[in-house]
Amino acid sequence: MPPKNRIPPDVAELRRSAEARLKQQQAHPHPPRTEADIKRFLHELQVHQIELELQNVELQDARDKAESLLETYADLYDFAPVGYFSVDEEGLILEVNLTGAALLGIERSRLINRRLRDFVDPHSRAAFLVFLKKIFAGPRKQICEIPLLNERSIPFWADLQGASASSQRGNRRWCRLAVSDVTTLKQAEQVRQNLEGMAASNRELKREIVQRQKAEQDLKKSEAHYAQLFEQARHMQEQLRHLSRQLLLTQENERKRISRELHDEIVQTLVGINVHLASLKVKSPVNLKDLRKRIVRTRRLVEKSVEIVHRFARELRPTVLDDLGLIPALQSFVKDFTKRTQIRIRFTAASEVEQLNSLQRTVLYRVAQSALANVEKHAHASEAKVSIRKLQGAIRLEIHDNGKSFDVERVLFAQRHKRLGLLGSRERVEMVGGKFDVKSAPGQGTTVSAKIPINEAGSNIAAKTSRKSARVG
Repeated sequence: MPPKNRIPPDVAELRRSAEARLKQQQAHPHPPRTEADIKRFLHELQVHQIELELQNVELQDARDKAESLLETYADLYDFAPVGYFSVDEEGLILEVNLTGAALLGIERSRLINRRLRDFVDPHSRAAFLVFLKKIFAGPRKQICEIPLLNERSIPFWADLQGASASSQRGNRRWCRLAVSDVTTLKQAEQVRQNLEGMAASNRELKREIVQRQKAEQDLKKSEAHYAQLFEQARHMQEQLRHLSRQLLLTQENERKRISRELHDEIVQTLVGINVHLASLKVKSPVNLKDLRKRIVRTRRLVEKSVEIVHRFARELRPTVLDDLGLIPALQSFVKDFTKRTQIRIRFTAASEVEQLNSLQRTVLYRVAQSALANVEKHAHASEAKVSIRKLQGAIRLEIHDNGKSFDVERVLFAQRHKRLGLLGSRERVEMVGGKFDVKSAPGQGTTVSAKIPINEAGSNIAAKTSRKSARVG
């Protein structure tokens, strides 16, 4: 800042001109004047003196204002919130305010004529030089953010805004740089980015939690489903065990029945035949008429034995099923069933049923046989209908009666009330890839149906089944 007693250049020049003019006037003295001239001249001098005093007061006021403005400018310059650097093209610091010196942590006098790039982080010096070249390349303001180093080499982020000056200092071009410490802003930006990253992570975590919760729910559902399947499998295993026991009991009962009937009918008939044959050995007068009667009675007993054996054979395995097919076998069975039970049976069948293989025809025969046996034993029906229809890719057998109904679920799945006929029929049908169904409702009777596919899969199933399993029942 200039001292207060310094005389402005224009005032000094004015003084020198006045002194030169006074010397010139003293070199050419005026001739003596009159007293009136002297008084007038003295009056003019006094007026000029007053004018000079007034001008002197105005100059003093102007100088005071200028000094005040200079002090204000110095305060604004030195204590501005940003650092101001005057830098030439080579990066030398020509001027710097107090704020700029405080940013770098060095006294202002020690910064003059030092290179500003020395205070730039080494990794950013190339960018600073490019920034400096852009300032001197045109009149536009340039902006740059780079890390600067203070006297203790502690980095801080600085915002640099510069523009080339229109005047020159000697022969050097220079520019003015405004430097601001934006470390706090950078840190806030970093915190904001971190918060955004954390928010994104939280959203991702929430999505993952939702997905895991959904996965846990799906797992629980799967566990419940597998538990249900396991329970069903256990239940089916118990059913199979019960079915096996029932089969063994049924086989044993069937053997008892066959044994009893063989003993009660066949054995007695054979004993009678033996008695008649033994009587023929007795030596007695030959009576041809009596002999013929004995031979006739013996032949009747033999025919009765043959008929009983044929009946047993039909019950075990009807030969007509293998020789003529399913339709004739069912017709024969229905005829005998009606004759024995007095229950009217309406029988209809499609000829396509004979496309089934031997095992599939046997399954349908046994289903019909078992269903009609249940009608005879439990339904108390007056009539029934047996129909075989051709569907799309399947044969459907249906037995419907007008008797009393029953609880299908209880009969099929209850632990103590299982009927071997229904379970056995279902097992037979499912063995050949078919579907078995029972429907029963009060006032509507009972309908038993079996649907067996007529495709290559069904044929393959039958082909892979052993001969022993082909003899179902």
